[in-house]
Amino acid sequence: MKQYVIDAFTSRPFSGNPAAVCVMDAFPKDASMMNLAMENALSETAFVVKEKDGYRLRWFTPGTEVALCGHATLASAFAVLTFLEPERDCVHFSTLSGLLTVRREGKRLRMDFPCVRQSEIPVTEEMEAAFGVRPQKALLGTDLVCVFESEAQVREMKPDQEKLMLLPGRIQNATAKGLHADCVSRSFAPKLAIPEDPVCGSAHCQIGPYWGGVLGKRTIRACQASRRGGELYLELMGDRIAISGEAVLVAETEIRAELA
Repeated sequence: MKQYVIDAFTSRPFSGNPAAVCVMDAFPKDASMMNLAMENALSETAFVVKEKDGYRLRWFTPGTEVALCGHATLASAFAVLTFLEPERDCVHFSTLSGLLTVRREGKRLRMDFPCVRQSEIPVTEEMEAAFGVRPQKALLGTDLVCVFESEAQVREMKPDQEKLMLLPGRIQNATAKGLHADCVSRSFAPKLAIPEDPVCGSAHCQIGPYWGGVLGKRTIRACQASRRGGELYLELMGDRIAISGEAVLVAETEIRAELA
């Protein structure tokens, strides 16, 4: 079975967010995909199977299967449009979050994702203890988004992973208005066995609409302020959001272990 390791939301190897993309004829058992995700020890391993009108796509962290993942979708589209069907400029993925379409636009790949509904919730002492800085605002949808006063607070924070586990949401995000981008963010996912997700595309289904409303902008340049770093280009389209970025191949390998 062919496996590609692709860095997403970057044009430079060893930055952005790495994802493994496995191309197969049929899905093995869930336990086998879970084992390979744990073996890869990346924030996401994507499994891609060809169907009549596109591909079926599933995502696994080292801890669980997830319903939506941005960077591994970008990486999967890069693999399909670069290696499997380079003559195409568009690919459709059937996923647990419905049909996702990715289009090639110059050097970038543009993903069409659903916006995630979120509502403001009270800022708590538990949030302050977990992040080490008190948020100005907290929003909850699928993920928790905590808004901070400054970019420096987001970049310099050293969150307590055990205390993050006690907060609501699948992923706990810290975000602030950026100095050189519209917004900067960091994404922590100890509940998914990921201390920090280097660049989290799906989190921007909440982060993007929030900053679009605050800034009064339809298009947003977002920076993920992890150690690896990454850039996302967002366009708000009603209840949908386009998330664009570049990707680069790091490795191409052959999986020899049998996946039952």
